[in-house]
This record gives sequence, C-alpha cells and structure tokens, in this order.
Amino acid sequence: MGKKRTAKLLALVGMAGILTCSMRVSAQNEAVTLLVQRYEAYQQEFEGIEKLADVEATGYEIIESQQFPVALESFGQEEVTFVPILHQEYHRLGVLIADSEGNVLYKTNQLEANYKYMEQLEQPIKSLAAVSFQDLNHDGLTDIILIANCENTTGDYAGKTYKVGDVLFQRDGSFYRDWRVSDKINRFSMNKSAEFIASHVRDGNSTEALYTATTLEELLENGFRIVEEQNYARDFEKQGRLLVVPGVISMAEYDIFMIYLMNEQGNIVWSFQPMKDYDNLYALKGMTCRDMDGDGMKDIVVLARYSYSGPEGELLIDTRCDIYYQRTDGFEEDTEFSKIYQCTEEDTLGELVEIIREYWGWPKENDQDTDSR
Repeated sequence: MGKKRTAKLLALVGMAGILTCSMRVSAQNEAVTLLVQRYEAYQQEFEGIEKLADVEATGYEIIESQQFPVALESFGQEEVTFVPILHQEYHRLGVLIADSEGNVLYKTNQLEANYKYMEQLEQPIKSLAAVSFQDLNHDGLTDIILIANCENTTGDYAGKTYKVGDVLFQRDGSFYRDWRVSDKINRFSMNKSAEFIASHVRDGNSTEALYTATTLEELLENGFRIVEEQNYARDFEKQGRLLVVPGVISMAEYDIFMIYLMNEQGNIVWSFQPMKDYDNLYALKGMTCRDMDGDGMKDIVVLARYSYSGPEGELLIDTRCDIYYQRTDGFEEDTEFSKIYQCTEEDTLGELVEIIREYWGWPKENDQDTDSR
C-alpha cells in the first residue's frame, strides 16, 4: 500500500473517530438537557402545591399511615398536620405542613433520601419507615426525624432494603437541614430508628469510633465493651500474633457489633462488621479462629443472631454465619458458602465448622486443629 493511500485511510479513520465522538457528546448533551427539563417541570409542580387538594395532580400520593397532627411552636397556637408525600413515578419524598383548612404552610423536598441516585430524577425510596417529633437541638422547638426505606435496582446492593435518616430542625415557621448531621447519621449507621437518631443528635452519643478508631484505647474511651469470653490472642500465620477483640457500642436500644484484630501495641490492624445492616446484636453464639479452607492459615468464623424491624415495624431475628479467610495480605470475606447454606436458630458453631470444612473438602477425621476456640 502506498504512503499516500495509507495517509488517506488514516485520515478517514480519524474523521470517523471524531464524528463518533461528536455524536456521543451530542447525545449526552441532549440527555442532560432532557433531565434538566424534567427536573424543572417536577420542581415547578411541587412548588405549585398550595393545598392538600393539589397533591394528587402533581403525581404525588399522601402517605396516610405517617400523617400526624402535631404542635409546632413557631407555626402558631393551633395544631397543624404533618403530611408526607411520595411521587409515584420518581419515588421522591416530600414533606408538607398544613393547617386545619388544608392550606400548606410549609413544604420541602430537599431531603437526604432524594439524593441517593446522583444526577437522576428517579430515586430508590420505597416507603417512609418512621417519623418522630422531638426537640433535638435544645432550643425549645419541636424538630422532625424522618427515616425512609430505600431499595436500589442495580449494583451490588440491588434488591436489599436500607434506611436513610434525616432531621428537619424547626426555626421561625420553617425548617432547615444540617447536611453534616445527615451525613454522620447515615455514614455511621445511626439511622436504624428514631430513638437511635435522637441518641446521636440530642444526646451526643455516636458509633463513629467503631469506624474511625485506630487503637483499643480510643475504642474504650468511646464506650466500646469487649465480649470477654471471645477475647484472646491467636497466631495468624501471615499476620503474626494478634489479639481478637469482639465487642459492642450501645446506643438507644441497640448493640452495634464489631470485631477487631490488634497488635501487641494495641493498634487496630484489621476490623470486621459481621452484623452488616442489621439493627442489633441479639446474641453472639460463638467465634472460632481455625483453618476452614485447608490452606494452612487460620480463618475467623462468627455465628450470631441479629434483630431488625420488619416492614410493619415488627421485630425479626436472623441467624447468620460469617467467614473471613486469611490471605497473605489480610482477610477476605466469604461470598460463596453463604449462597448455599442458610443458617437456622438451631445451628451451633461446632456443627457449622464441620459443614464449612466439608464444603472445602476436609475429611471429618482430619480435624486436628489444636489452636482453636
């Protein structure tokens, strides 16, 4: 092929690439423009809600089960009505405060749960799980706690319900949000109930140390209680001799459970949260540090029962087994065994060790691990 022909083909390929890129950018710009237009129309409709009778025409539906009369000091002497609304297409939450005639005195849709899918109009809100009215910042005015149930449709968390907490602080016939408060509530799993949120915002308690502490001393200073019967030292082949420290921080009616591995200086070198998004550690049935997968290195197995609130607020309890396999660079959480085995209330740690080892191909008669517990 001649040099001129080669150059011509390269130029054509380059032009095709530029055109393709230009078309892609144009399509993206059109999508952004359409999203902006849809959001502006949605926002305009929300701002147009002047009476409760206007709600249905804007695509919202009143959440009747969470509608309450309430005395809000800066709104006058008469009781007003707290009215939550949920958009039926976009699943975005709104809050209205209405008088006895149905006139809307205050409204907002600037809520934490409406920003879980960034740059999207549709959100993952399924329901409003809880509402509470309390003075949280000690100014004599009643504030509002909101907890929404959400469920993503895509990603690693798809299909799993999670909670998003929020606080509206009352001020001069209106409300405001402090994004720093909402961020901490949700980032450090303090959104499990209205009592939990109040314990943090009103009383100053926090689980933050569970996720940010670097030493045992720091944990203990922040109310961490060690589960003494499961607190012991073990030789982890690739990690050295470490102290296994399980324990809880208690807030409201909940025990938040974590496990730490610490070196001889009391520094945290690894941490685990087997309770995931459950509300409370109901009972720790057992822990052991033994080789589970046959690679000659000790792993960690945790069997526990956890409680949580069901869709109607009922107390539910699950039994869960978690396995953390030791690797050369740390620990890896099990994702395979949990898919094939569902724990029951009757399971014991000893029985589970046998089942897990059988899954990995261990003959039962070869169970001779002496450094176990």
